[in-house]
Amino acid sequence: MAPAQPRPQRRTRERAALRLLAAGLGLASSLALLGVIWPESDRSARDQGPPNAADLAEPPTRAISVLLIGSDADQLGTGTAATPANSDALLLVQVNPEGPLQLLSLPVEAAVQLPGDKKPVALGSLYKRGGPALVAGAAAQLVGLPQAQPDRYVVLPRAALRDLVDGIGRVELSPDRSMRYADKTQKYTIRLEGGLQVMDGQQVEQLLRFRDEADGEERRRDRQQMAVESVLRQMAQRQQLQQLPDLLQQLQGQVETNLTRSEALSLLAVALKPGERLEFRTLPLKAPQQPNNPLRALDAQAQRPWPN
Repeated sequence: MAPAQPRPQRRTRERAALRLLAAGLGLASSLALLGVIWPESDRSARDQGPPNAADLAEPPTRAISVLLIGSDADQLGTGTAATPANSDALLLVQVNPEGPLQLLSLPVEAAVQLPGDKKPVALGSLYKRGGPALVAGAAAQLVGLPQAQPDRYVVLPRAALRDLVDGIGRVELSPDRSMRYADKTQKYTIRLEGGLQVMDGQQVEQLLRFRDEADGEERRRDRQQMAVESVLRQMAQRQQLQQLPDLLQQLQGQVETNLTRSEALSLLAVALKPGERLEFRTLPLKAPQQPNNPLRALDAQAQRPWPN
């Protein structure tokens, strides 16, 4: 059994955690103000379904930022005290009715220093320590978001990812190589061929979970971008648009979010409109100073592409 933690140090950690949680929960203080931004009506309730993206719902009146947390747990609440869920994908999304759809990938291996901690920890490990609020607070500080942003968050477990892909009728993707991996402890196997193909939810999960021996996380982010672009293209098809309201309803109990269904449809009405331009970037990191060190420092000299 580990020795008991000194009382002063424990108090310092508790205060630090509360400060960071308060920073993350600061986004909740703007929820009342967002009431005047989101449209009141939800036109997606039409019996015949939306013929195009604009008919999903009225768009918001200003840009909305959403933090997407890809959980490495299969379902919400399936992590244990011994192996709590981490985030293996973090995306900041800005949906602007007057501009391009912007996605900023936050490297999960980025080193962050929490108040009260002696050593930096990986950004991807914050979800198991403080949930979406702690991740949102850290992301806001890393990127320099205005106060009370990101406006919303979505935690997407792996089962919800699979159901999302299957719900929109599978997606077309082109892996750059064959992928083979087997984990006997988790009873999980990855077996994918390279080249253009149509993938179901289980195959997309394998694609996003696979890590190369060299530049593993960087290559995973490239595949994340490819998957996001393909999912959005498939969602924008007329038949899939008609099914989106029902699909969001089915996924509601599988994700953790402070987005309402009408708000989600409002954002999709912007993201899926014809000709919408997608800008995908990654928060810049420095080259690792120590071999085999999983943590990477932010590159303070590089241009920060978010927000505009």
